[in-house]
Amino acid sequence: MKISTKGRYAVRVMLDLALNNTGECIKVKDIAARQGISEKYLEQIIAVLNKAGYVKSVRGAQGGYRIAKAPEEYTVGMILRLTEGSMAPVACLEEGAPECERCDTCETLEVWKELYTAINQVIDGVTIADLVEKRKLRTEYLDFSI
Repeated sequence: MKISTKGRYAVRVMLDLALNNTGECIKVKDIAARQGISEKYLEQIIAVLNKAGYVKSVRGAQGGYRIAKAPEEYTVGMILRLTEGSMAPVACLEEGAPECERCDTCETLEVWKELYTAINQVIDGVTIADLVEKRKLRTEYLDFSI
């Protein structure tokens, strides 16, 4: 399993919106500049986040985007599943997949189940608020060490 740039950038966008949440809307060009992402690609990612209700958009001169809910309400897993789809390491573990005819004799199935459980525990155990806190701690450390 490999997380695409779309998934990684979506998490970065949500983090950026949380870090810069002043109540004002944030323009795509500002997010793109801070994150080093092309505006065109960022617009595609924001459209997915907006459609899912993860961000709110406001049109007009003062328009832009802002995070829709509190950062604590978004897990990395939610964002990755939205942008990447299933996080299952093998097709037979995907939601709604038909039962594999080999599941009774598959020696590797338990390995894939354990891997899937571990993946979900990690990505569902980290919120955008956790990432905000990590950023603040790292920034404080860098300020202190200078």
